[in-house]
Amino acid sequence: MEFIVLLVIIAVLYAIGKNYNTDSFKNINIKRKETFSGDILKHEAGLLVALMAKVAKADGKVSELEAELIKHTLSDISRHFENDQEVRGRLKELYNKEKEDYSNLFLICQNLLMLTKHNYDARVKYLEYLLNIAFIDGEFSKQEQEITEDIAQALDIKEEDYLRLISNFENFYKARMQEEKISIEKAYAILESNENDDDNTIKKNYRNLVKKHHPDIIAGQGASQTIIDEATKKLQDLNEAYEIIKKSRGN
Repeated sequence: MEFIVLLVIIAVLYAIGKNYNTDSFKNINIKRKETFSGDILKHEAGLLVALMAKVAKADGKVSELEAELIKHTLSDISRHFENDQEVRGRLKELYNKEKEDYSNLFLICQNLLMLTKHNYDARVKYLEYLLNIAFIDGEFSKQEQEITEDIAQALDIKEEDYLRLISNFENFYKARMQEEKISIEKAYAILESNENDDDNTIKKNYRNLVKKHHPDIIAGQGASQTIIDEATKKLQDLNEAYEIIKKSRGN
């Protein structure tokens, strides 16, 4: 089965919408937006964001790619609600708080396990997304491995499924490294930039293109799966081009 770095985002957001529960745990109608109020950590979206924060900061830093992915994910989640700006603000506040605190990791996992106790596949998808964050900068540190192992065990995910996901990501990045590296000239072309642009211009161009080609945004416009797949590949190219340019500039 073909494996792509960001394939889980749409599935994760669908699962969040499908399994959303109010404080009285009544399923919402996924076809219409709801106004969210209540404890954000009683919602699957809040629990996922809390785990995202802990995985992103596990190695002591949040990389540029991790930050970009998280920023867009917060926006994608919040747009499922009528009070989207309020929800995004609360999720961002939660993210900033949870990335500095690991004492409640098991409790967060317990709560997510309780909400998904009858949906093992959803838990595997959540873990896959967390591993996506851990791997997106091309490295899987010891700290990231330890925390994702803890999360997998706490979510009652089979060891073989955890190892399969790890293998998928390792094989993907190994294949990417073996491919012919895009030249610096092509990297600038992909970002619609040139070598005379300053760092701020490069970053601005990168962010604008990521927003334009993000597969979730494309999906939200009703595009076909083929176009969504093309957008996913484009996003990968943008990420790789940006990393190449940053490294070439010593950033």
